[in-house]
This record gives sequence, C-alpha cells and structure tokens, in this order.
Amino acid sequence: MKTVNSVHKMIKKWEGGEGFLPHISLRRQAPLKERINAILYRLQFQSERLKQTANRLQARDKELFDKCVAAYLSKDVDRASIYANECAEVRRMAKVLLRSQLALEQVVLRLQTVEDLGEAALQMALVARVVRDVKSSIAGVMPEVAFNLSQIDESLNSLMVETGEATGISVTSITPSEEAQKILSEASLLAEQQMKEKFPELPTVTPAGGMKVKGS
Repeated sequence: MKTVNSVHKMIKKWEGGEGFLPHISLRRQAPLKERINAILYRLQFQSERLKQTANRLQARDKELFDKCVAAYLSKDVDRASIYANECAEVRRMAKVLLRSQLALEQVVLRLQTVEDLGEAALQMALVARVVRDVKSSIAGVMPEVAFNLSQIDESLNSLMVETGEATGISVTSITPSEEAQKILSEASLLAEQQMKEKFPELPTVTPAGGMKVKGS
C-alpha cells in the first residue's frame, strides 16, 4: 500500500514541483501533464495534416472522375481507363490517410482524459501502439508525417519509462494490443464508410463498350 508520502510525491510529479529523475538532470523537468499536452498538440497537428491532404486527394479525385466520365461519353475508352486507374490510386492513398487520421483522433481523445499517473502509463502505451501502426501505414504516402510520428513515439516511450518508475508499473507488463487493434479496426470501418460517402462509384466498361456506373 502506498504511504501518504509516496502519494504526495506522485501528485507533485503529475502536477509539477518535482522532476521524475532529479539525479540525472539538474534542470527542472516540466510536469507530466504539460509534457502530455505537448504530445497531444503534436499528434493533433499531424492529424490535421493528414486530414488536409485527404481533402486535397478528394478534390483531385473529383477532377479525375469528371475527366473519366467525359472520356467515356466521347467513346474514348482507353483514356477513360487511364483516368479510372488514376482515380483508384488516389482513392487508395485517401483511404490510408483517412484511416490514419481517424485513428489518431481516437488516441488524442484517450490522452485528453488522462487524470493520474497510473492511467497515464496505460494510455501512453496504447497511444504508442497506434502511432507505430499509423506511422507504418503512411510511410509510403506521407513520409514526413511518418517521421514526425516516429519522434512522437520516442517521446511517448520515454515518458512511459519515467511514469513506470514513478508508479512501479513495469512498461513491459503493459500490452494494450487488443485495445489498440480495436481502435484501428473502428478507424478502418469508419474510413470505409466515409470513402463511400465522399467518392462516387467509378464507371466500368460494359461488354458493348459503353459506360455503366453502379446503381445506375
């Protein structure tokens, strides 16, 4: 059972007034709350970058889609197929970005609700797991955001170690894989739904060489 003294120290580390590892550095560290808020800001910034890029891809898709339809109407099937393939690639990237952005939004909400050291260790482990997955997913689409997420992951791991030392929770004992997978799966489903809402069905070539859009 924690003594009154140890509880008081943990509160000071959470709200400020005492660094986590004073024997390593003479410089006073910011309270854990402040450092989590800094990570939150960085995560929100990267999430917004993903959202803006996804919006630009949607605009690009509309331009290609209109050209694709126009080419079909003018019986230029070859050109229409080229535009359709470009649309498909744009949509593939947009889906990756949407899923990633939605996943980051979810972990930001998790971190925003953290109220004490014990909960912080658990939530940071969860966030780090999701951030690593998102980083891998977008590495080939937005490498600069993937790099920034890699740095955020390092910050989270550093804070997790410090928090573990303060609370006695072993970082290796925290395995939020199931919860992280749930967040990623929900983000995938929501991204799929948004793709259907934001991107019209691509036309396909009929056996007679005409154009057909699903549902028409």
